[in-house]
Amino acid sequence: MAGQNLHLHPSTPTARENPANFQLLIALIRYFLQHPITPRPLRLSRLRSLRHWTIHRAWQLYNFKLRAAENLELERQYFSMRNACEELRLGCGDGGRLYRQAMVKKGIYGGLKAEKGREGGVPIEYTRAQTDTPPRDGWDHEWRR
Repeated sequence: MAGQNLHLHPSTPTARENPANFQLLIALIRYFLQHPITPRPLRLSRLRSLRHWTIHRAWQLYNFKLRAAENLELERQYFSMRNACEELRLGCGDGGRLYRQAMVKKGIYGGLKAEKGREGGVPIEYTRAQTDTPPRDGWDHEWRR
C-alpha cells in the first residue's frame, strides 16, 4: 500500500472500477472512525443540542470580542507611535534633527564589530528560531567561533 498510487475518493473511476480499492477505502474509513483514540460522536437530544450550540456560539462571540479589543488596543498603540514620530519629524522646531537621530540604525546589528569597519553580523533575535520552549541541549558553553 505504501508504494501504490491509489485514488481512494469514491467518485474517482479507480475506486469505482476496482472493488479491491473500494474495499480498502471502506476499511480505512472504518479504522479511523472506530479507532480507540477517536472520540465518540455526540448524541444529543434536540434541547441539549440547542443548549450546546448556544453555549458554543456564546463562547465564539466572547473570543471574537476579546480579539477585537486586543486589535483595537494594538491599533491605538500603533497610531500613537506614528503620531509621536510625525511630531518629532515636523513639529519639534529643530528641522527634524531629533527624528533623524532617533531613526539612526548604525551599528545595531554588529555591536563591536561594526566599529572595526565591518557591518557586523545578524541581530540577536535572528540567531535562533523563536520558539515557546527552550532548546533540548541547553547552552553550549564550549562553543567557539
